[in-house]
Order: sequence, then structure tokens, then C-alpha cells
Amino acid sequence: MTIDYELRHKERRAHALGMGGERKLAARAERGELNARERVARLFDEDSFRETGLFATSNVDADQHVTPADGKVTGTGRVEGRRAGVIAYDFTVKGASSGAVSNKKMGHLKDLTARTGIPLVYLAESTGVRMPDVMGGTGLGNANDRTRFLRRRTNPWVSAAFGYSFGSAAWHTVSSDFAVLRKGAVMAVSSPQLVSRATGQQVDGQDLGGWKLHSEITGFADAVAGTDEEAIDLLRRFLSYLPAHNGEAPPTAPVPAGSAGRGAQLRSIVPPERTKVYDVRKVIEVVADLGSVFPIKERYGKSLVTSLCRIDGQSVGIIANNPMFKGGAIDAAACAKATSFIVLCDSYNIPLVFLVDQPGFLIGLDGERGGIVGKVINWMNALSLATVPKVTVMLRKNYGQGYVNMGGAWTTDAMAAWWTAEVSFMDPRSAVGVVHGIDQATDPELYERRLAEMAKDSTGYDVARVYGVQDVLDPADTREFILGALEDNALTRTGGVGEHLLSTWPTSY
Repeated sequence: MTIDYELRHKERRAHALGMGGERKLAARAERGELNARERVARLFDEDSFRETGLFATSNVDADQHVTPADGKVTGTGRVEGRRAGVIAYDFTVKGASSGAVSNKKMGHLKDLTARTGIPLVYLAESTGVRMPDVMGGTGLGNANDRTRFLRRRTNPWVSAAFGYSFGSAAWHTVSSDFAVLRKGAVMAVSSPQLVSRATGQQVDGQDLGGWKLHSEITGFADAVAGTDEEAIDLLRRFLSYLPAHNGEAPPTAPVPAGSAGRGAQLRSIVPPERTKVYDVRKVIEVVADLGSVFPIKERYGKSLVTSLCRIDGQSVGIIANNPMFKGGAIDAAACAKATSFIVLCDSYNIPLVFLVDQPGFLIGLDGERGGIVGKVINWMNALSLATVPKVTVMLRKNYGQGYVNMGGAWTTDAMAAWWTAEVSFMDPRSAVGVVHGIDQATDPELYERRLAEMAKDSTGYDVARVYGVQDVLDPADTREFILGALEDNALTRTGGVGEHLLSTWPTSY
């Protein structure tokens, strides 16, 4: 009998591309959710996807015909013309659970992208490990060593979690350099059902690991998206700021017309009075190229802003205090956020700019119970190990240890102060009470006299007098100072590539 190889190939290919079947795919479409292959198509430039493992199935004979691609769509393609790899979880195939073959496919992509120096994208949604395949000693004993893949930050990992994301879908998301959670997603170690069985309590998925929890409490979500499409577009945009691997400088972009020459706006955005609040994100928008600001962890640790942006076309990381929240006081969450961002930027050769207006660290029971002492030093450890160019601009108040963490005391390479800057060990108003035990209401005349003593020599010019800063600026000149400082401190000898002393720092802690 003659075998029609072409027909058989077409049939097998159609079966593999059919994923979990028309009924499951239709149900997803009705809910407004993309399937795994639609997500891949959204991620990559048109007609650039090259799949690997299309004809893979479960190695369990009984599941061979019901596990197209073994529940993972893997391969490479181009994002804005640059190569990248993808691991897309296909929830229509056994809940995208991970078996021996799909783990092998994922391992291949991790190895390929690390070896060739291209980003790896996870499109995550999974019920976790496949049962009963991994039950018993033979199941776990057959597992391969995966820890070597976590010794990384040589090439960017990015992830979007779309729905239920347990097991490896959660591990990959929190191991990524940038993670998006779609609204409605639940990311946790185990499902609410398993947790309920284990604890005897009914557990709600959103309470257990919902997008609000991870964007506002744990900080694992770097961004939140309303739809699948928005989540994937955020991944694409994030990658545009990063190099393909840590051995090259980030890409440059054209500078939109009108980006420069807006500095005078800063005089009205930031009130000179230290007690008046403003939104530092407006300052960043003026300093950065038009339309280039990309917030990271915007819902977490809100008294500190961390954003990628471009200044004159080059990628820059901004760390800025925001008086709109807690008066700009730095709490434990803000410390963790700053540390995470320093590690990200240093790992991928992105210069750091600090915009400073802070009254100090947030003191009190909640802060100490949140481990703020250790988090302050984590931040300092990261800052001391970062080898990318670092620039500090002091806008207004700058007190205490926060002065050092935010790039004072020559912990950065270039420093300037606005003419409105006020620098001291602590707020002079608080110092009067600590040292002299008086307040304004009790003895106004003596209080003002002691306050003048405590506030002496605390202007930006006083810091400049002892070369604590290189210059005192008209706020309108901020962008120009940053650009000059970045040029002066560019890593010319290595083509913009740092030493990556933070490459083994955990991605979540």
C-alpha cells in the first residue's frame, strides 16, 4: 500500500494547530481571551514566527492524541525586527499542565535564547504540573535540573500571566525581569481548590494571588493590563528599551520633535515651598523624550517612582521620590522597588537617574515589622554594586540616610542640586524638637531662633561649597545637565556595557 506522506503530514499538522479543539477555542473567544497561538501572533512581527516542537505530544501513550504540541507553543520570531523566543502556554490542552515533553521543549528554548543572546517571552497560563504523571518517586526522580536556567540575567526574560497561573507559570513569571498580570489573573503556588482542601478554608482566587495583590502588595507585577492584547503590547514595549543581551548597549530611538526645550515648565510644576505637594511623574515627563516614559511597578510603593524612559533617544532608568504619596517618605515597599529597579537597569546596561525630594525613611512599627532596616541596606548594596552611569539631581528636600540611598555622598557619578534644594541630616523642624525639646506653639520666638540654627548651611549652594554636588541648577537646565553627565560618564571603553556585578541577585525577594 502506498503511503500518502503529504496527506498524512497535513492531517498531523492540522491536528497540532487545532490545539484543544473548536469547542474550547470558541469558549475562549466568547470570553474575549486570545488562545496561545493568537497570543504568539500578537507578540511577533507578521510572518516571523518559526515554531519548534509542533508535533510533540505527551510521552504517556494514553494522552498522545489529546495533547497537541504537549500544551506549549514554542519557537522564535521577531519583535520590532529583533529576534526573541517564546513559550506560550496552551490552556486548551490539559490546562497547559507541564509534562515531561513540554518541559523538554521549554528547556530547549531557555537554553537556545541564553546561548544565542535573545530575549525569552513567557505567555503564561497553567494549572501547574500534570497529574498523575509526576506522582511517585519515578515521577519526581525523572525531573531534570532546572536551577541552572535561573542563573541568568544574560538575556531578558519577560512574562505575561493571563488567567490561572500555577506551578511553572508562576515560577517563570516571578523569575522574569518584567511581569504583566492581566486583570482577572490568579498567580499562586497552588490553585484555590487545592489550598482550600489543604487548609479546610474556602479561598478566593483573587485574595490568594490576584492581580491587585501582586501589583499593590507583593510587587511581583510590574504592570497590569486590561486585556490580552494590552498585556502583550506592554511586553513588546518593555523590550524596546532593553538590549537583546547584556553584552551590548540598549538600542537608541529617534528623538520626537519637541522633546527638548521644555525645561522652564519645571519651575511651575515643582513649588519651591517644601511643604507643598506635586506629582513627580510630571517632572519625569518633561525631562524625558516625549511619549517615552514607561512606568515599572506603578501601583506598588507609590512614594517612589521607577520608570524607564528615553532621554535624547537613549534608554534611561529613573528613580524619583513622589511627594504626592506619603509626602515622599520612603517605606519598605519603596526600598524593595528601588533595589529591584537598580538590579534591572544594571543588568542590562541602562544608566540610572535619581530625582530627589524626600523627607527620609518612613519610621514606625509598621516599617520596622516590614523589615525596612534590611531593605535600606539591600538598596545600598545594590547601588554600590551597580556599574552603569548614575546621575543625581536634588530637587527640594533631601534628608538623612535617604540622602545616601538616593545618590548623595558620591554614591553616583554626577550630582547637581536645584536652587530650591535643602539638605540636612533631618528636617530642621524635627531637629529642633529632638535637640531642644521645644515646639513652635510653646515658645514661638525661641523655636524660630533654634530653627535658624538647625537650618544653617543646608542649601544646595552649601553642598556645592564642599563639592557635595558639581553644580547648582536652574530647574530649566535639568535635562541638559543629565545629558552632559551621561556623556561624561559613558562606558566608552566597553561600548556601554557594565560589569554586571548584580547578575545573580534574585528577581523577587
